[in-house]
Amino acid sequence: MCNQMVAHSGSVADVQERTSLALHALADATRRDILARTLGREQSISTLAGAYPMTFAAVQKHVGVLERAGLVTKHRRGREQIIRGEVDALRETRRALQVLEDVWRTRLETFGDVLAEVTAHRTEPPRELDPRLDPASPPDLPKEERT
Repeated sequence: MCNQMVAHSGSVADVQERTSLALHALADATRRDILARTLGREQSISTLAGAYPMTFAAVQKHVGVLERAGLVTKHRRGREQIIRGEVDALRETRRALQVLEDVWRTRLETFGDVLAEVTAHRTEPPRELDPRLDPASPPDLPKEERT
C-alpha cells in the first residue's frame, strides 16, 4: 500500500512530510471547520472570518497553515482571496493513516495470537491474587479499628 502512495505522490519522504503537515493542520478544530466549509464550496477569507470569534488576521493564519499542508488552495477573485478545500490532499492523508492503522491491526492480531498460544500451553493454574491487592477484599484495619 505504501508503494502505491509513492507511485502516485512522490517519494516516501515527500508523503511523510505532507502527512505531517496535514496532521498538524487538522489538529486544530478551527482549521478542521475551515476545511469542511471549503470542501463543500469555495469561500472567501472574509466570509470565513465572519464565522469565527477571531480577527481576520487570525483566520488568515489558519488558512495559511492549511495551505502549507496542501489541504486548501487560494486564488484571487477581484479583491477577495477565495479558498478551496483540496479533496485529493485529504485523501492522501487518509491513505497514510490507513497504512498506520493496518500496521497496528497486524501487530495487535499477532499479539493476540501469541497470547492465545501462551494461554493454551499454560501448565500451571493461575496464581491466586494476593488479598491485599484484590480491590474486592476489605482493607486490613489496625487492631484498634476492628471493634
